[in-house]
Amino acid sequence: MAVFGGVPLFYMELALGQFHRTGAISIWKHICPIFKGIGFAICIIALYVSFYYNTIIAWALFYFYSSFSSTLPWTSCDNDWNTENCTNYFGKDNVTWTNYSRSPAEEFYTRNVLAVHESSGLGNVGYIRWQLMLCLFLIFTIVYFSLWKGVKTSGKVVWVTATLPYVVLLILMIRGATLPGAWKGVVFYLNPKWEKLKETSVWVDAAAQIFFSLGPGFGVLLALSSYNPFTNNCYRDAIVTSLVNCLTSFVSGFVIFTVLGYMAEQRNVNVEDVARDKGPSLLFITYPEAIANMVGSTFFAIIFFVMMITLGLDSTFGGLEAIITAVMDEYPDVLSHRRELFVLGLVVVCFLGSLSTLTKGGAYVVKLLEEFGVGSSIIAIVFLEATAVSWFYGINRFSNDIKSMLGYTPGLFWKVCWVAISPAFLAYIIISSLLNPQTLTLFDYEFPDWSITVGYIIGASSFIWIPIYMVYKLVWTPGSLKQRLAVCLRPERTLPDIHTDGMSLSPVP
Repeated sequence: MAVFGGVPLFYMELALGQFHRTGAISIWKHICPIFKGIGFAICIIALYVSFYYNTIIAWALFYFYSSFSSTLPWTSCDNDWNTENCTNYFGKDNVTWTNYSRSPAEEFYTRNVLAVHESSGLGNVGYIRWQLMLCLFLIFTIVYFSLWKGVKTSGKVVWVTATLPYVVLLILMIRGATLPGAWKGVVFYLNPKWEKLKETSVWVDAAAQIFFSLGPGFGVLLALSSYNPFTNNCYRDAIVTSLVNCLTSFVSGFVIFTVLGYMAEQRNVNVEDVARDKGPSLLFITYPEAIANMVGSTFFAIIFFVMMITLGLDSTFGGLEAIITAVMDEYPDVLSHRRELFVLGLVVVCFLGSLSTLTKGGAYVVKLLEEFGVGSSIIAIVFLEATAVSWFYGINRFSNDIKSMLGYTPGLFWKVCWVAISPAFLAYIIISSLLNPQTLTLFDYEFPDWSITVGYIIGASSFIWIPIYMVYKLVWTPGSLKQRLAVCLRPERTLPDIHTDGMSLSPVP
C-alpha cells in the first residue's frame, strides 16, 4: 500500500503544491475548476480532526501533569476512583485475573481522566470536565502562538517537536529491550501470519495506516509544499520523507512490543492477549501500566507523555496550517493582512467544537468523529483528487509541470500509479469499508443505530460540498451546457507568485 498508493500520492501532492504555490481550495482553478469542492471538503475534514485530535493531546497533558509524583497514580488500587474490580498483579503472586478484573491503569483512564462511568452513552454525555478543558485550553494556546505568524514561526517550533520524539523513542527502546519477557513481544511483532493476506480487513488497515501516516488528502502537503522554492527537489523529498516515516513506524513497533512482551510475562498470558488493546487504550492504559512498574517509572512516564504531546502538536500544526493557507489564499483581499485575527478565530472555533469531547461521555464523541468524520471521507477525497489530476488535468500536463521544476519528467512507474493503480487501490478500500461496516464499540458500550446515522451524516457533511460546488459552477457559468463544461474543466494557467501571508516566493518561469 505504501509503494503503490501512499508514496505516489505523497509525491503528487508535493509536486502540485510546489508548482501551483497555493492552498487546497484555490489550487483547483489551476487544475480543474469544477473540482474546487474538494478543497472545501478537505478544510471541513481538517476541522473535524481538530475537534477530537486535540482532546487526545489534552488527555496526554493530563497524564503528563499526573506523572509528577514519586508514585504514579495508576500504580495502585488505593485511590478514590478505584472499584472492587481493581486488580494489581505486578509484583504479586497467585493473583486471579477474571473477565471482571480491571487494572489500576485502566481505572485511572476510564474513571479519573474520562469519567465515562458517569455517562450512560451518547444520549447522556454529562457535563464538561473542567480539568480536561484547562488542558485543552493550554494546548490551543501553544498552537495559536506557534501558527499566528505563519510557517516561519511553526517551522522553528517543529525543530523541537519533530526531533524530540526520536530521542525519547531511543531511550524507551533501550529500556524496553532490558525488560524481562521483551523478546516474546519482539518475536510476536516480527513473526508474520501470511494467511492474513487473504483477509480484506488487513489490506484496508494497511491503507489506512499509510494514508493517515503520510497524510495525502488532508491538505497539509499542498499547504506546506506551496512555500517551497519553485525548483526544490520534491521528488527527493517525497522518497526520503516516506522512507523516514515508514522506518520510524517500524522502529516504534519495537518500543511498543518489547513492553507488551514484558506485560505478557507479568500477567502470565500470551502476547496476543495483551496486544488486543489498540488506539487510545494502548497509549493510555497498556503502555502507562507497564511504565508504572519499571524502575524509574516517573522519569519514563514524563518523557513518554512529552513525546505524545509533541507528536500530537506536530499533527495539529499541519492540519490547521492546511486550513489557514487554503482559506487565506482563496480570500486574499479580506485576510491577507489579518492572519493573526483569522488564526485566533479558527483556534476559538476548534476549541468550541471540541467541548463535546470534554464531557464525561466525551470519549464516545471522539470515537464517533474519528470513525466517521475522517475515515472513508478522506479516502474518497484522495480518490477524486488523484482522478481529477490524472484524467482531467492530464498526466502529460502534470508531468510537464514536474519537468519545469526538476528538469526531468516522472518515470513510467509514477505515471501508471497516478493514472490507474493508486485510484484502483483507493476505490477498493472505499467499497470494502462500505460493504463490510464494523460494529462500533468502546468500553463495552455499543453505539446505538441512531448514532451510526449521525456518523454517516457527519461523514457526508464534508463530502457533499464536492457535488454542491459542481452544480453551482455549472449553473453560474454562462453559455450552453457544452460551453459551461469546457470552461469548468479547463484550468487557468496564471499562477500566483506570492502567498497571502506575505512570504515571497520564487517567480514561476
